[in-house]
Amino acid sequence: MTPAQARRAAGVLAVGRAVLGVVALVAPALPSRPWVGRAAAAQGPVRLFARSLGARDLALGLGALLALRHDGPARGWVEAGGLADAGDVAGTLLHFGQLPRGGRLAILALAGGSAAASGLLARRVG
Repeated sequence: MTPAQARRAAGVLAVGRAVLGVVALVAPALPSRPWVGRAAAAQGPVRLFARSLGARDLALGLGALLALRHDGPARGWVEAGGLADAGDVAGTLLHFGQLPRGGRLAILALAGGSAAASGLLARRVG
């Protein structure tokens, strides 16, 4: 993969992260429902944490996009996004048996895939 291809792929990942962040800020139950279940996602404290995670993802996604757009150093932004996703994987694994079956698998696939992609792309984005 060339650096230009890696930067394009990192941009796609960053857009997805930023969109997820906006959704979590505006409708926090929507992204948290598959992860923690319908009843938990409706609770105030869970909505608070979902919004906080949304702000994190929005900031990481926009940071990466701005670095990529202005031909700046994007590696740190991509690595930070991957680290955040790895944290989501770790948290999911720590509470695996307490989470909805389908949701926990979906989160592991999405967050794990994003963490892995970030790790691969970070070395090539320059």
